[in-house]
Amino acid sequence: MKETNPAADPIGQNLIKLTSNVCFSVFVFSVLIFTVIAITYQPPDPWLESAPALTKLFTQTENATFKIDDTVAKTGEDLQTETARAVSPTADIKPITDEMIKKEEEEVSNMTLKSSGCEDLEVVNCSDPRVLITVEKFNLRLFKSIVFLDYQTPVHGSKQDECDVSWRFRNKKEKSWRKYRDFRRFKFAIGDNCSYKIVHAGGWHSGINARRMRIRVNSTRSGGKNPRVAPLVRDDEINDTIPSLGSETNFRKGKYLYYSRGGDYCKGMNQYMWSFLCGLGEAMYLNRTFVMDLSICLAGNYNPDGKDQEGKDFRFYFDFEHLKEEASIVEEGEFLRDWKKWDRSRKKKVPVKKVVTHKMTPMQLRKDKSTIIWRQFDGQEPENYWYRVCEGQAAKYIQRPWYALWKSKRLMNIVTDISGRMDWDFDAVHVIRGEKAQNKELWPHLDADTSPDALVAKLQGMIQPWRNLYIATNERFYNYFDKLRSHFKVHLIDDYKELWGNTSDWYNETTLLNNGRPVEFDGYMRVAVDTEVLYRGKTRVETFYNLTSDCKDGINTC
Repeated sequence: MKETNPAADPIGQNLIKLTSNVCFSVFVFSVLIFTVIAITYQPPDPWLESAPALTKLFTQTENATFKIDDTVAKTGEDLQTETARAVSPTADIKPITDEMIKKEEEEVSNMTLKSSGCEDLEVVNCSDPRVLITVEKFNLRLFKSIVFLDYQTPVHGSKQDECDVSWRFRNKKEKSWRKYRDFRRFKFAIGDNCSYKIVHAGGWHSGINARRMRIRVNSTRSGGKNPRVAPLVRDDEINDTIPSLGSETNFRKGKYLYYSRGGDYCKGMNQYMWSFLCGLGEAMYLNRTFVMDLSICLAGNYNPDGKDQEGKDFRFYFDFEHLKEEASIVEEGEFLRDWKKWDRSRKKKVPVKKVVTHKMTPMQLRKDKSTIIWRQFDGQEPENYWYRVCEGQAAKYIQRPWYALWKSKRLMNIVTDISGRMDWDFDAVHVIRGEKAQNKELWPHLDADTSPDALVAKLQGMIQPWRNLYIATNERFYNYFDKLRSHFKVHLIDDYKELWGNTSDWYNETTLLNNGRPVEFDGYMRVAVDTEVLYRGKTRVETFYNLTSDCKDGINTC
């Protein structure tokens, strides 16, 4: 048998083998690179900048615990888009415009052509359509930052020439479709061409006869012990009721995602929101109802004594009604009662899938058919943080539903009240002091740059004299800003304590929500209100970038 001589093999055959090996290596390397990119890439978050950007903004890399800032993170109503507003429940309510008022005037003038002289105007008739038209024109001319939605028929004030008028509106700087109400007293006189004219307009909520009747609940509860405390009332524009699952059959037909309490509990509110929306986003991805614990632990950083406060209600801080409209949720207590009731009355228990690590991804749970997927967070921090579920590859699939989380309308009512008392015509400055002003290593100039004399010198060049100036600040000494009072009409949040005092609507409504127990207006609520009023200022001056050259996050971080 003749042996084959390797040396006799053609050179081209060796080149083909070499080329094929090189191509295969390049292919394997390309696949490896593509796989790494696919795993690590995180697409932009549609509501904020991006998942990594927000994490970098809010977290400390050394312990993955969110920072507690001097302001409040934006929520869904701040991030709402024009498209989202177009499909809102009030999309069919058209704002009142000059064109609409002109049309109303034409209709009214056609009805009153047969009238002779000004006899019918000798006494102000508040139900006369011309009275309302006069108020509408006056308001549009005076309040440029307000969108007027509708008016109620005017009613008589305290004198014959006065009318009280109520209307609903929203502020142009608030992107949500939520409505607020004002009612004011107007004094009328007869103008040219037998028309009404306004000679005096009252301030915010001055038209008390036009105020809607409030529904009183258990009014005898507070009357005996403390007659100064207003009876409990319910605002029928806020629906904080807890949704019920209904029958046991409905419970068994549902699909639920249940998060046990983890390391996020008693952390800052920014971390709470970031984690809560991770869980809610996973529930939406899995097409399941999210089991929600309404009890919040407020971190000690927001409290004067520095201690964490448990038992706070989600509804004190966020809009539960809007959340129910945007997401499928069930309250934890209601859910656990129905679960136990089912298991007691049936031989076959409810199918439960227990997940003990955040490393099991939502994608792996997508096809699970268990009635309950129960994520348990029993590990050590930071492994037991809820938001870890949405990290890594899961970030490509889970989008946090920021649009579902709005600030509490009760808090926003206070914001609206403060802004309305300044007739929506004010400027605002944010003065950050506190611990940052004391830390000269990270903020060497902040204390001096926010001193009373420095504030007077800098704000005089930014704000017109004697303008309403709202100061949002963490400076606890009320009289710290007294030097500014010689140049501006200064307003601080403590000037409005009656808005959450024991005769206020907020006090009544939160007490009712809290089973008759008074609710403290805590540090986070103060910061939330302060920040939202700040956002509504016509001119807004910030501590960093305006008042001081120091960097917001410390030296060399600008």
